[in-house]
Amino acid sequence: MIKVAFFDTKEYDKASFERYEKPGDVEFKFLETKLTEDTAELANGCDAVCVFVNDTVNGTVIDKLYAGGTKMIALRCAGYNNVDVEHAYGKIHVAHVPAYSPYAVAEHTAALLLTSIRRIHKAYNRTRDFNFSLSGLTGFDLNGKTVGVVGTGKIGRIFINICRGFGMNVIAYDAFPAKDSDIEYVSLVELFERSDIISLHCPLTGETRHMINAEAIEKMKKGVVILNTSRGALIDAEALLAGIKARKVGAACLDVYEEEADIFFEDRSGHILNDELLSRLISMPNVIVTSHQAFLTEEALNNIAETTMKNIGSFFENDGICDNELCYRCGHIESCKKTRKERCF
Repeated sequence: MIKVAFFDTKEYDKASFERYEKPGDVEFKFLETKLTEDTAELANGCDAVCVFVNDTVNGTVIDKLYAGGTKMIALRCAGYNNVDVEHAYGKIHVAHVPAYSPYAVAEHTAALLLTSIRRIHKAYNRTRDFNFSLSGLTGFDLNGKTVGVVGTGKIGRIFINICRGFGMNVIAYDAFPAKDSDIEYVSLVELFERSDIISLHCPLTGETRHMINAEAIEKMKKGVVILNTSRGALIDAEALLAGIKARKVGAACLDVYEEEADIFFEDRSGHILNDELLSRLISMPNVIVTSHQAFLTEEALNNIAETTMKNIGSFFENDGICDNELCYRCGHIESCKKTRKERCF
């Protein structure tokens, strides 16, 4: 029987995964706590752990999981910047969900953009108080504006299609441009200089961390709108706040935040928020923050659960072979050169 410990579990996670639990075949252990160095031993005796974006899977945690008998770490997300994949190599196999619903994230990005520039959130709050004044609600057309898309994977390309539907001019930057596409690729500096709107759709790596910093913001147009539905640390939040206060950044729409791990996904309404930087960002009239919910659609949750369980099933039923394994063997973590017909280790 395969035993799986789920960390940082919410009710919507349980609803998605419970239909895959099979007594005598697959057994689930749902834990509300996040995976950390202090909680790793809760997985002792489990064959696999299932983790999310804000679980800590560093070298110490991996060693504790390995000592407790864990053979597989199954990410129920695409990003893996919170996992020390190199340290896991030779000990515990790691798999992720490379694509669950790119439409969910791309559409949420567009929703944030429209909400911000047309002041929908402000109008909603006003009319609930029977205030029907239009003062201060003037927005601008998307048609004819230039949007710079950083990262042209599945989500980025879907967002590009949405923007084209609005009649926007699209430019993009990607370290690995899509071949045979009609996307106009430019340098990152040119993208900063030309874009009215900048949307981030790239993974968090050593090269992309704080790619939006004070120097980058200085290169941007006055009044630029910045969107981030990828990873919080792509943006230096201090520099963003300074850019907003200097009236350089016209608006920011954030579904992620660098220090979100101990804040997002929980009800903090009855508490004083200790993160002063986030408090100041939220207090700005031209900032919209959502709590990492871009992925949260029924379609995405179903796809995440289905792919995660296929990853776990494939690993334990096919002698450790899983198509979605993140392998450090050849240095190509996602696009491993081997044919997936043998174990990574």
